[in-house]
Amino acid sequence: MDPARRNRIFGLALPIIGGMVSQNLLNIVDTAMVGFLGDAALAAVGLGGFVVFMCQALILGISTGVQSSAARRKGEGNPARAAAILNAALVLVLIVAPVFSLVLIQLAAPVYPFLNSDPAVIERGVPYIEWRLAAIVFVGMNFAFRGYWNALDLSRVYMTTLICMHATNILLNYVLIFGNFGAPALGVTGAGMASAISMAVGTVIYFYLGVKHVRKDGFLRCMATRSETASLVRVSIPAGLQQLFFAAGLVAMFWIIGKIGTPELAAANVLVTVLLFAILPGLGMGLACATLVGQALGKREPEDAYRWAFDVAKVTVVLLTILGLPMWLVPDLVSSVFIHEDSTRELARWPMRIMGLTMPIEAIGFAFMHGMLGAGDAHRVMSVSIGTQWLLFLPLAFVIGPVVGYGLLGVWVWQGVTRTLQSWLFFTMWRGRKWQRIEV
Repeated sequence: MDPARRNRIFGLALPIIGGMVSQNLLNIVDTAMVGFLGDAALAAVGLGGFVVFMCQALILGISTGVQSSAARRKGEGNPARAAAILNAALVLVLIVAPVFSLVLIQLAAPVYPFLNSDPAVIERGVPYIEWRLAAIVFVGMNFAFRGYWNALDLSRVYMTTLICMHATNILLNYVLIFGNFGAPALGVTGAGMASAISMAVGTVIYFYLGVKHVRKDGFLRCMATRSETASLVRVSIPAGLQQLFFAAGLVAMFWIIGKIGTPELAAANVLVTVLLFAILPGLGMGLACATLVGQALGKREPEDAYRWAFDVAKVTVVLLTILGLPMWLVPDLVSSVFIHEDSTRELARWPMRIMGLTMPIEAIGFAFMHGMLGAGDAHRVMSVSIGTQWLLFLPLAFVIGPVVGYGLLGVWVWQGVTRTLQSWLFFTMWRGRKWQRIEV
């Protein structure tokens, strides 16, 4: 690979990966702080955070829509239209998100008991979720900005703002959870407030940076045309649906594994935690690929766009293969950070090895999936993602695990098979080049 192309990939991806790592470290710090309040508080935050992610998933698709469209305008040498797309996305979020928040907040109290029947968890979890849901408008705007910064090769702005947000959240957690510096001790509610406020702080920083860096290009000064707005929505909705079904699919998978047994569920929780952290470089590389493909198509260079996905795939395969080696070679050492029961660690051993072996395959899927998203081919990405998860993996996982009795290992083997199929489908679609004919 040309060193210049490799440097371009890393220049885009590394700040994105840094921001993602900081987000995961923040989650660990949040969990550690709330852990001092007891199991009920910890369960409330853990369950609440996942529920909030599901509720936000639809609006988070705005990031993909902005990145795909703005990268295309960047490639065309038309930064004013890229800024106009961001402006339109912010207006859409401002219109949709508050209504979304109000409806979900009203549903929080009556629906939460169906997720967990423990009165102590319900008491703490409902106000936590309500505060997090109140901040959806800020979350949506933040993701719109992230898509824009990524599209314009300004991912360092994205990383810097995330770090400021996370630092604010940690400080506010310390103050509001435990009642430091004269503040009331609000416990889990304080954690929800801290997250909501930090999201608002991040939005303010993004607006400041927008005025500072791209006001001259039309930020807050012009609006997208009707066709540009329609294109933005056309890409954003399938991307949001994909994330929603992915999150719901994880819930369904944990429900299936819970039917096998509690130790298996504990092991699966650790496996997913390790996987979601290990694939961060793949996600970062994928977002870089989306930008590179979008810009190349904007320059009317479809062959260059085609090559970028393969170049990103090569780099990502190397990175994720290295990260997968400990899972394959020393699975017990990896799981022992979280699992202290020998029997549970044994349950996780071979599934962890399977995860390590399939990391290069995950890398291929990330590269070509995000390449298609960068080209605006979100509908086919959604179809493949939802189809392989909900029509193949989940129904047969239920049969293989609880019904037939192959347990956690059987479920994980089948997951490896379906993820391999998904990566192969994305690769095949990329080689078919239908994405080159999509106008964004």
